[in-house]
Amino acid sequence: MKFDLHTHHERCGHAVGKIQDYIESAIEKEFTVIGIADHTPYFSSKEDQLFPGIAMAKSQYTEYIREVLQLKEYYKEKIDVLLGIESDFFPDHIETYRQHFDPYPFDYIIGSVHYVDEINIFKKGRWDGLTEEQQVQTKENYYQLIKHSAKSGLFQILGHIDAMKGFYPPFSSIQTDVVQKTLKVIGEVGIAIEVNTSGKTKDVGGWYPSDDILEMACHYGVNVTFGSDAHHPSRIGDDFELVEQYLKNIGFKEWVYFKNKEKIKVPL
Repeated sequence: MKFDLHTHHERCGHAVGKIQDYIESAIEKEFTVIGIADHTPYFSSKEDQLFPGIAMAKSQYTEYIREVLQLKEYYKEKIDVLLGIESDFFPDHIETYRQHFDPYPFDYIIGSVHYVDEINIFKKGRWDGLTEEQQVQTKENYYQLIKHSAKSGLFQILGHIDAMKGFYPPFSSIQTDVVQKTLKVIGEVGIAIEVNTSGKTKDVGGWYPSDDILEMACHYGVNVTFGSDAHHPSRIGDDFELVEQYLKNIGFKEWVYFKNKEKIKVPL
């Protein structure tokens, strides 16, 4: 069984193609399940579209949901289309986001930390000039947010949990036990982390999360799922079989996806 739960489309402003293009690509690649999970609007902003090149406008939100549900029905004989969304995590606005999620029939919500100390994690140069102590603190602040997001009750999946390494590969070698503590919490609350293969498109050139994090995740009984984080239809399912085999090799027996926010286990 093949599934990909993390895909985007043109509404976010930095992806190519319509939702239907991603579904058609998944069908062509013989996937059983395709999840659509574009970036949420910035619900806490007064502006309709705070960052047009990053996330959809608030005025596009309900039309996005409507389109995915229509395509779910249209393609139901060919593939299971799931309604998802990728949400930023802002601790001060948890209830605002919850109020926007609760009225709609999401199959799952991916929670991703994209801002640490009010700076985008992918901002090149954000590490320049930091002392070793400041680097450790930045990494710990990142994982404190991820831990908080895991306990918030908003999400079924946590997105790319070491994506700070994307344009700063030394991130993985910053020494702190915060990653281990975070994984322990994620395992306890029972949500999933994704193996996100889009890291190969960044400077780091590999999947999120790193091998050692996946090994720790296995130790702590953390559920894993798969997401290509495709911003182009051609990347649907990128490295799916390689991820599947790697997870088997390090000791995972199953991975999961979500439908109606219920966890569905798939043997590896």
